[in-house]
Amino acid sequence: MTRLRSLLFVPGDSDRKFAKGRESGADVLICDLEDAVAPSQKEAARVRVSEWLGEADDIAPALFVRINPLDTGLTAADLAAVVRPGLAGIVLPKANGAQDVTTISDLIAPLERVADMTEGTVKILVVATETPAAMFALGSYAPAHPRLLGLTWGAEDLGAAIGITSNKEADGSWTFPFQVARAHCLFAAANAEVAPIDTLYADFTDDAGLESDCRKARRDGFTGRIAIHPAQVETINRCFTPSEEELAEARKITAAFAANPDAGTLGIDGKMYDIPHLVTARKVLAAAGEK
Repeated sequence: MTRLRSLLFVPGDSDRKFAKGRESGADVLICDLEDAVAPSQKEAARVRVSEWLGEADDIAPALFVRINPLDTGLTAADLAAVVRPGLAGIVLPKANGAQDVTTISDLIAPLERVADMTEGTVKILVVATETPAAMFALGSYAPAHPRLLGLTWGAEDLGAAIGITSNKEADGSWTFPFQVARAHCLFAAANAEVAPIDTLYADFTDDAGLESDCRKARRDGFTGRIAIHPAQVETINRCFTPSEEELAEARKITAAFAANPDAGTLGIDGKMYDIPHLVTARKVLAAAGEK
């Protein structure tokens, strides 16, 4: 299973940025065919990204591709160019609900067969809040499609659609409509039992702000974050990796319940723990790659 802790965007037409990205330590590189590529460069970017995918065996991060949205008329050509060995996932922007995941999956499946890939190899990460219609369809992702790996959220396209003048308060926090989008994405991911991924932090020079925001995101339940610059990856990885103290406590809780399988509540070191604590402990261990 691909780890979704740090996901770094790389423009699909920049060899230089791809080279930097592959050395960044990110868990995932998102090779972008959408907003980062000018219309005149779309075809060239498809060719370039296909070449990068051919190098995937020599690259540590998993490679995803953000395709153009379904309503652009570019989606099928994007998929035809990039569904090949080396592709781990598709990022689907401006999705309006789970039906869009099914549509993309139906386009991917025959391409996997042509490429001699096992059907279902290519997973899908959905940007789930970029249209007003999407906000009313977040519950549709459960039960999750077999390809659905996670849900993330976006603010810029949604903001343009609803006519905002700003999506941030004076102190840098999200305005209320975007707090709603963020929270509902988190709930939708939990409901579908897929990874909740926080959106990007735009100011890549603000290390302290990024760290503070990542710690809040992890506190709230997000398990990873999108990065827009390689310099953000180290902070994201560190903030979304459980500390040794957290891991030690989680191991203690899971061990105690394993030794007392019929217990609903246990006292451990003078504190009471119940099943929700066990669920949280298991998630902490899973975030570190432990069972």
